[in-house]
Amino acid sequence: MNILIVEQVRANMLPLGSMEKLLLTAFSILPSLHPQRLAAITPSEHQVTIVNERYQSIPIDHLYDLIIIHYTTVTAYRAYAIADKMKQFHNTPIVFCGLHAAALPDEALQHADSILLGKNETNYLHLLSDLENGSLKKIYPPEYPLPTFLPPTQVYLPGFVIVGAIEATRGCPYKCSFCPESHTPAGDHFLIRPVDDVIDEIKQLPYKLIMFYDASLTINPTYTKELFIKMIPLKKRFFCNGNVDVLAEDEELISLSKKAGCIAWLIGFESFSQKVINTVGKKTNTISKYKKVVDTIHKHHMGVIGDFMFGFDEDTKDVFQHTLSMINDLHIDIADFTVLTPFPGTPLYAQYDQEHRLLTKDWSQYSLHNVVFTPKHMSPLELSQGVQQLYASFYQPKETIKRLLPRLKYGPIIFGALLSRSILPIIASIKQQNKEKTLIKE
Repeated sequence: MNILIVEQVRANMLPLGSMEKLLLTAFSILPSLHPQRLAAITPSEHQVTIVNERYQSIPIDHLYDLIIIHYTTVTAYRAYAIADKMKQFHNTPIVFCGLHAAALPDEALQHADSILLGKNETNYLHLLSDLENGSLKKIYPPEYPLPTFLPPTQVYLPGFVIVGAIEATRGCPYKCSFCPESHTPAGDHFLIRPVDDVIDEIKQLPYKLIMFYDASLTINPTYTKELFIKMIPLKKRFFCNGNVDVLAEDEELISLSKKAGCIAWLIGFESFSQKVINTVGKKTNTISKYKKVVDTIHKHHMGVIGDFMFGFDEDTKDVFQHTLSMINDLHIDIADFTVLTPFPGTPLYAQYDQEHRLLTKDWSQYSLHNVVFTPKHMSPLELSQGVQQLYASFYQPKETIKRLLPRLKYGPIIFGALLSRSILPIIASIKQQNKEKTLIKE
């Protein structure tokens, strides 16, 4: 069979500025490795083509025996449009996969012939067999016990992309109420790959800089330490995700990550309110340990990238200034600010839907930057503007340079990576400030 796998569809089809396009292309990593894993285990008698719409046009008028489209909530309508248009050219079976397809399979089946649920490869192999036998099912759930997944194939990225991606583990057992990943079928099952398999794949990657896609490399510290020790001779540089509870207490893990080539740890701090953390079920976070985590990572000359969300029921209008002050006090290097988003399939979505607090079910608005629900202690506009202003304040060019200059002592690679990670937010900050100046003049 001739199989097309669409890795990512674009949520926003508006043209990007030349600078934004260059930076997104050069420094972006894959949005998901799931299609690559599907390609990796596809029997050799089949031919697989993987297309990412961020870089390539989708060959809609080509003939295929099977079309698989992977998408998220914000790209759902684009995926449906592609599927519907493909159906106009030929009657090829279309299969959907991804978080949104798993959360709302009945919706997806209005545009596709079948759905692959969860991050599982065995059901894909059964789908291929059923398709060849003319007995394609509408739903393919994960099959238990879950198999150890195979490494992805990294063959289709443009030559000027400089960051690769890899997974050593899969799944997250913590199941925070807002997280679509851990609430997708089998998403809370934690699996590890043999360390030597991961090392062999890293050796084959042409990139000097890689990103671990693992939900967290601190879920099993013993495994991660073995991985880091074996990575030391490879001379790679990488980013990875970690949780506060382990990073605050296991300096050996942090030290080994530095020796293995870690540039920065990405940490979901989410909030500086312990009540918020407890409410969403983020068992790994204790606010009083945040400073120790940041200080220890900096002690070993690595950066800290923090994720923060806004719009929790406990948040009031002063949360933005309080967060900015705390981030500055802790000397966090890079920060991502997002609007709390109740994605379908999560307990948060079920709660807000039941409480009639969802403002829209237009999935194109579920981007982590739009307000799609009614907050408790501020208006939707106040929440949206608060996050925008926080970005503008934190990423003022002079403040960003001042914040990152101390990281020069960590070496040019780490300083350069952190600065590069700040460029797009700086551009957005400048645009926001110019917009505000224009409104004032008017």
